[in-house]
Amino acid sequence: MTTRFGPVRGRDEDGLCVFRGIRFARAPIGPLRFSPPVDPEVSIATFEAIEHGPIASQPGSGPGSYVPGDPIVQSEDCLTLNIWTPSCDEGRRPVMVFVHGGAFLTGSGSSVMYRGELLARRDVVVVTFNYRLGVLGFLAHPLLYDRSSEGFGNWGLHDQIAALRWVRDHAASFGGDPQRVTVFGESAGAMSIADLLGVPAARGLFRRAILESGACTALPAAPAARAAERIAALLGLAEPSREALVQVPVGELIAAQQSVTSAVDDGFGMPFRPVVDGGLLPRFPEDEIADGSSAEVDLLAGTNRDEFKFFAFAGGRTRSTSDEADVAALIDAYLVGGGVDDGALSGKEVVAAYREARAARGDSIEPYELLCAIAGDWIFRVPTLRLLSARASHRARHRARSFAYLFDWESPFAGGMLGACHGLELPFVFGSVRNPVVGAFAGGGDAAVELSDAMQAAWVAFAATGDPSGAAVGTWPPYELDRRQTMVLGPSIHLVDAPYEAERQFFEDHLGRYGQGGPIEGATTNTVAILAEPEA
Repeated sequence: MTTRFGPVRGRDEDGLCVFRGIRFARAPIGPLRFSPPVDPEVSIATFEAIEHGPIASQPGSGPGSYVPGDPIVQSEDCLTLNIWTPSCDEGRRPVMVFVHGGAFLTGSGSSVMYRGELLARRDVVVVTFNYRLGVLGFLAHPLLYDRSSEGFGNWGLHDQIAALRWVRDHAASFGGDPQRVTVFGESAGAMSIADLLGVPAARGLFRRAILESGACTALPAAPAARAAERIAALLGLAEPSREALVQVPVGELIAAQQSVTSAVDDGFGMPFRPVVDGGLLPRFPEDEIADGSSAEVDLLAGTNRDEFKFFAFAGGRTRSTSDEADVAALIDAYLVGGGVDDGALSGKEVVAAYREARAARGDSIEPYELLCAIAGDWIFRVPTLRLLSARASHRARHRARSFAYLFDWESPFAGGMLGACHGLELPFVFGSVRNPVVGAFAGGGDAAVELSDAMQAAWVAFAATGDPSGAAVGTWPPYELDRRQTMVLGPSIHLVDAPYEAERQFFEDHLGRYGQGGPIEGATTNTVAILAEPEA
């Protein structure tokens, strides 16, 4: 295959053409650290695209961030991508580009969980890639101002845009259609894509988007700058200038990053993430979307029923470690105290509303279940539904549609403690439920494979046509303001009109207009960690 930067050669793997480790930007090291990515150098030598490139520099793997077989070699020189395609012909197939998650701190596009061979066998091209993480990807401060982008952060988001530009420019060379690019991602990957919906520089790079458990998440400039100043202080620097920071060994940067992340995070465990820097992100993405930005992009978005149980389990919080008063206090301190209705809403009121709604449906009202339901809605489901609603409000002016799902397959791991937790849908989307190691977490057997096949078919149908309907899931209607139809994906695949509507409406009554940084702006402590960890 020939690229703008030179020829590359992959290999045939069971009838697929597979390319690994293709460079889409130069190594962001030395003077290119804390700068937007630069195109690779042109070479006449053929690059043997056989091995995955190094993963982005990051701390040790966190819970769920590593699967046996994942690459572990790290480097700042990490900006590479991987391709699975049925053929490098003129097929003009849909292209699906995956953005990995990991709280903007960990992960890679080459994880075993994200291998694209099974999706590619459905006659699509699958691309995964790395982007800079943590301090190296998202440190933001006015002293890091970059003239070319007119901003001072979002280096990892710039990487994502560079990868999408590479895909647009080369899709036809590996059997893809540059006019049918779908970007899909999970957790921080979904949050990245949601933010890209409000980034002017990303317009035209993708036709469709799939968000799995994530919505807009950009920080205001002030808390991002405070995190950068803390990094500088830990490193013994007078200020977080590019001149000083490019001299710091990467290991010292990661160590300082870990100190800041564990101490204070300015919002849900992610102190280093996209930021409204006046350049790449001139406004909050929520505001751009609410005003109609990217309304031409078809959207499929959803969450898992028990998102927060993953974090609660990883943090050591169990059913026996909370009572209602404890839950209300946590909600007061780390959720509603972070900006809902200027603190007029109390944690006690939130707990009472959830207890009433869940009891009416016959759901558990144990304090642990209330905590997980409230935190999961607040961090994941409510922002996603608000994004869908904002998009639906523009349907009269644009043809693009939005679709909603709720994933409720339960993990058998740890005796069922995880429920339908965060990240559980990924093995079903990529088909890795067939992997025995992954299956121990996701559940195996014929039912799991059947659900995986159905979800893959829906994701591919959406990438191909903008409509996820098909034989496996039936007719999947768009999400509308007056009919919030949602496809439930689990042991049973079926449509529900406005699932868990009482909880959504409760928060909607207190949140006001969608925009202004969304419901998470203002939180100033490590909310996920504190909610998840049991009391000493």
